[in-house]
Amino acid sequence: MRNHDSPRAWADTLPSQFEPYPAPPETTETAEAPPAAASPAPQPPARLPVVRWLAEGLRAAFLRAPRTGSARPTPWQLIVLVLLSSAVMVGVARVLVPGPADFSLRGWLAPQWTSLVLLWGAWWAMAPAQRSRAPSGGPAAWFALAAWAPLPPVALLYGLAGWATLRPAFWSQGYAPWAFWGVYGVLVLWFLAALIVLGGRFIQSRPRTAAFALIAIAVTGVGAWQFPDDQPWEAAQASPAAAGDAPEPPRLHLSQSLFEAQQALWARQVQALAPQRGGVVDVYGLVFAPYAGEDVFRRESTLVGTLLQERFDAQGRVLHLLNHAETAATHPWATPQNLQRAVAALGARMDRDEDVLVVYMTSHGARSHELAASHWPLEVPPVTPEMLRAALDEAGIRHRVIAISACYSGGWVEPLANDDTLVMTAADATHTSYGCGSRSELTFFGRAVFDEQLRRTHSFTRAFEQAVPVIAQREVEAGKSDGFSNPQMRVGERIAPVLEALAQRLDAAEVPER
Repeated sequence: MRNHDSPRAWADTLPSQFEPYPAPPETTETAEAPPAAASPAPQPPARLPVVRWLAEGLRAAFLRAPRTGSARPTPWQLIVLVLLSSAVMVGVARVLVPGPADFSLRGWLAPQWTSLVLLWGAWWAMAPAQRSRAPSGGPAAWFALAAWAPLPPVALLYGLAGWATLRPAFWSQGYAPWAFWGVYGVLVLWFLAALIVLGGRFIQSRPRTAAFALIAIAVTGVGAWQFPDDQPWEAAQASPAAAGDAPEPPRLHLSQSLFEAQQALWARQVQALAPQRGGVVDVYGLVFAPYAGEDVFRRESTLVGTLLQERFDAQGRVLHLLNHAETAATHPWATPQNLQRAVAALGARMDRDEDVLVVYMTSHGARSHELAASHWPLEVPPVTPEMLRAALDEAGIRHRVIAISACYSGGWVEPLANDDTLVMTAADATHTSYGCGSRSELTFFGRAVFDEQLRRTHSFTRAFEQAVPVIAQREVEAGKSDGFSNPQMRVGERIAPVLEALAQRLDAAEVPER
């Protein structure tokens, strides 16, 4: 039996799972309690120089984690980073406008709403991480890095768009359009990925990162859809002294005698239409110029009407509807009602299953794809593609060649296209055409297709194809600032052989020059 000489020796014999009560501390009158361990004082976030923020933002562009830790930029650093990034963007955007250009403050400020929406989305998404004191710099750090992370893909996007502006003919042939939009799509995805991945490193929550990604995609989509033309540069405008004052267009003076003269004029022109010839594919024409404020539409519509009669054997088979103060006694007014009446009159005179009707319309165009009409003080509603389609269908005219020379006229293609129709337009549905100003002789489209190419060929398709690169080059030389007009053409399956046979007949009948 062990000898337990002391309580301490006895306690040593207990099993290890038991612990003895600790002995009370020995105290004396002079003993002092040890000081309590003090918690470490919070350290202020690290400060990084502006160059480091810039470098880490560019690192984030390639989906790499920024090495900023919990650092936050100072207010002055944030201002410098954002303004410097914006200055670089403005400089790169200059490639979109060939030739002389002016800085547009409105064009620069307008897209900034996207940055504000993204900042709000990031702030909301990062709120839980900030409350939990997660080691990150918060929205300020994200915004400083996000000012530079999208820069490489955006710079390449501007470069690609500038290339297309300077060399539009290159991107309009073969598979080049597909390649352009393929590269464009990849760069947009890179831009979004840089923003979203960078945001996720600060948000630290998958659901909130997904919500932020939806915000970024929506903001980018809405900006490209609704504000495609907001750019910091625009083509330089000539000063009034250099350009001269535009001539004041003559005004129409309405009177009872003028109204009566218009009615008599309409009846004479319809009665004078030449009849169709059996066994011959005759060409009938309807030329429509409803905007009285610009002389260019008067000149162009007159040219097209003359060309159809001289080059397409359509003497006496063309109706020319024109709004102009000086032609009220010689041309029927170009109104929607007269358009419908003209189509019906032509359909009644021609062989609707054999002959071809060529419709040429020239005016200003709207984003809503309405053709502008003006003949003050006469009230003239705009014309829509649905109006023209309804009139043609009601008249039963089968073979149709329709050319629309107006901004955004590509929006007319789908409503008018069918197997028996060729439709060509001066622009696509989202771009302006060029050459419809008060000092223009002809529009770029009318000049290239009708005044030049159709004087060398009787093929509408060949004339259009040869005119497109010419239009593109002239737009670059003129400094068109909103991108290539991108003329469109759709050829129906059944109209193609009809027009080919017509071209062969006209070629054979043409007397060769000596």
